[in-house]
Amino acid sequence: MVWYRGLAALALATASLIMTSPSFAAGPLVQAPVGAAEGVSQGDLNVFKGLPYAQPPVGALRWTPPKPIEHWEGVRKASRFGAACVQPKAVGGTANIYADDPETMSEDCLFLNVWTPKDARGAPVFVWIHGGALVGGASSESMYDGSKLATQGLVVVSINYRLGVLGYLAHPGLSAESPDGISGNYGLLDQIEALRWVKRNIGAFGGDAGNVTIAGESAGGLSVMYLLASPPARGLFHKAIAESAYMITTPELKGTRYMPSSEQIGAYLGMKLKAPDVAALRAMDAEKITNEAAAAGFLPFAAIDGHVLKKQLVETFDAGEQAPVPLIAGSNSGEIRSLLSLVPPAPQTPGDYVAIINKQYGELAPAFLKLYPPSSMRESMLATTRDAMYGWTAERMAKKQTAIGQPAYLYWWDHAYPAAEAKGLHGFHASELPYVFGTLDTPPPNWPKIPDTPAEHRLSADMTSYWATFAKTGRPTAPGAPDWPKYDGDGAYMHITDRPHPSTHVTPGAYALHEEVVCRRRAANVSWVINYGVGSPPLPPKAPGC
Repeated sequence: MVWYRGLAALALATASLIMTSPSFAAGPLVQAPVGAAEGVSQGDLNVFKGLPYAQPPVGALRWTPPKPIEHWEGVRKASRFGAACVQPKAVGGTANIYADDPETMSEDCLFLNVWTPKDARGAPVFVWIHGGALVGGASSESMYDGSKLATQGLVVVSINYRLGVLGYLAHPGLSAESPDGISGNYGLLDQIEALRWVKRNIGAFGGDAGNVTIAGESAGGLSVMYLLASPPARGLFHKAIAESAYMITTPELKGTRYMPSSEQIGAYLGMKLKAPDVAALRAMDAEKITNEAAAAGFLPFAAIDGHVLKKQLVETFDAGEQAPVPLIAGSNSGEIRSLLSLVPPAPQTPGDYVAIINKQYGELAPAFLKLYPPSSMRESMLATTRDAMYGWTAERMAKKQTAIGQPAYLYWWDHAYPAAEAKGLHGFHASELPYVFGTLDTPPPNWPKIPDTPAEHRLSADMTSYWATFAKTGRPTAPGAPDWPKYDGDGAYMHITDRPHPSTHVTPGAYALHEEVVCRRRAANVSWVINYGVGSPPLPPKAPGC
């Protein structure tokens, strides 16, 4: 039996060698500076999932800036997505078209995924930042599969980042721990660390660290704006795509110019959770504090701390201090049809609607009522919030990027199909994403079913090509589709219905109205967060520069 035990030992040693030695890797192998990784082969692509880009932010590392992942030994298996960051379970049942709860959640969630052509050498890099109101979402969602974009010659990277209270809590006790006297912004710092990982390692996957495009939708689009404005992110990317972003008021870490400070909000939350100090907050279970903070009304936003973010986004873009990179920005015609919680209660009658607008908007009321008339009050209320949040933001970004000499491309997604129309969701929020990613057959479970027709696949091919060529060259093009004009003095944009159609002046008059409203509120130190139309505070008087 000695020979048998010897043979068994040899087999175990050989199996161990196979697990740790690059020469025995079963799947595609990458030797990156951070360590060796074994992915999976997928047609003409190699795919690597669940790669850690920072140390797990657990225990004493909860609510600290991310620390770079240390070099790992042996070969890391990279065939499965890593855990999503802790988040509340989706609510709303089948009525929630965005519900797509992750299989696993953990505080140990700072993972990224890479899709790369097998022959990639110095390929452009596309980094995707998922949406979800900074509360939910994950890079593992099937709609974000990077395969189709990667077949266009890109190295596609998708990332997780800390969410909710675990990602964006500021607190006086946390600021006291920091050498810079700051706190909050942990989810944003995660995104920056992921971009640093890309800079250090993406060459091993065939990517060009000198040609990186950041892209995101909704909270991902907000994150793109934060990254454009953040000094620590400068130089880590070279183009940007912001889909349905919203340039809302951002709380200051310590100041109270527009709203309570981030530290005040954090201290109040600690009191509500009966956690008097940072030690008590860190002692709470991750899911428990996430759910209880959400139930207490905690809304995660970045903080103006003088380091990660120096100014309000509007101020940074006004000063031309954002990253000088080419930009795609846009919004959707039906943004609010699937986000009805953003719409204030409707007045009893059209006459009441007119009276409220006249009272709240003063001398701007005639312009407002021309754009958003009482004759179609529900549609007007949907359009008001859409234009004031998403449309204004997209056009503002295009204007400000153009002003610093960078090419900007504006779009208006206005596409519909029968299942969406049946639910009253023409051009709804995020509905462009399956077309961009080429994942028409794998959106979230409750998503209105996209027809499997040549017309839908043709539009998807247009969108995928526009996004991919922009990542390559800074100019979006698609075979057989119209040239996309730069946003310029005549307000050029791409109107996307059944096919892309170049046009000018999206929603005429809306941008000028909402820009003046925001300008006046800024001058009077009044926030401009989701307080539009009948939910608006009284309009401040006209101020210099408005």
